[in-house]
Amino acid sequence: MFSSVARAQLRDAINLPDHDSKFYHLGIALIYNNSHFQVEAHPSFLQSDSVLSVNPENTGGFGLAGMHTFKFSPHLEFRIVFPQLMFSYKNLTYNIKYPPPGEKSIATKQVESILLGFPLQVKFLSDRIDNFRIYMLGGVNYQYDLASNASSRKADDLVKLKPYDFSIEAGVGCQIFFPVFILSPELKISNGIINVHSRDPNLIYSSTIDKLRSRMIVFSLIFEG
Repeated sequence: MFSSVARAQLRDAINLPDHDSKFYHLGIALIYNNSHFQVEAHPSFLQSDSVLSVNPENTGGFGLAGMHTFKFSPHLEFRIVFPQLMFSYKNLTYNIKYPPPGEKSIATKQVESILLGFPLQVKFLSDRIDNFRIYMLGGVNYQYDLASNASSRKADDLVKLKPYDFSIEAGVGCQIFFPVFILSPELKISNGIINVHSRDPNLIYSSTIDKLRSRMIVFSLIFEG
């Protein structure tokens, strides 16, 4: 009798015991991102007598996403993130040798992006220990910048971006099983592999830059059922 009671108490302590038998489950994510550009100077930068330096700055943003997860084995899952909408801000600070009258020698240009993303990810999961599990993930992400066209940007925003970006991603996270949902804190690094800068040789803040590649650290709180 005592052994039966002990087994019953152990079963009651395991939350969502049938979750691993699901082929598909849905989730939502609350996202915080910290992003910046990797800057590659244009060859004309060496001949420039106006811009002395261009430095990227880390800036925060936020977003929301839907998670669609398919389980292929106890330790392997495939995840489609759609839709993913992120608001991202990246600053470029210029040191100007001859600033226009009334302006400072340090000029900061903020590039705002509204990113519609389509990440595809593979997750590698550990064994579940009671109500806890860790995992690693890797994948790719195609993003379209809804704010990239000239008509949606201010006239004084002199750093234009191409509307699309493609990045590779890697991260770690853990699953914490509660009685009615799973909470997954997740940390991920996303590195853009294409040049997103739309260079204009007639603009001082754009002509000195050849390539801009996005770099982003993403922290997510994922709620799954």
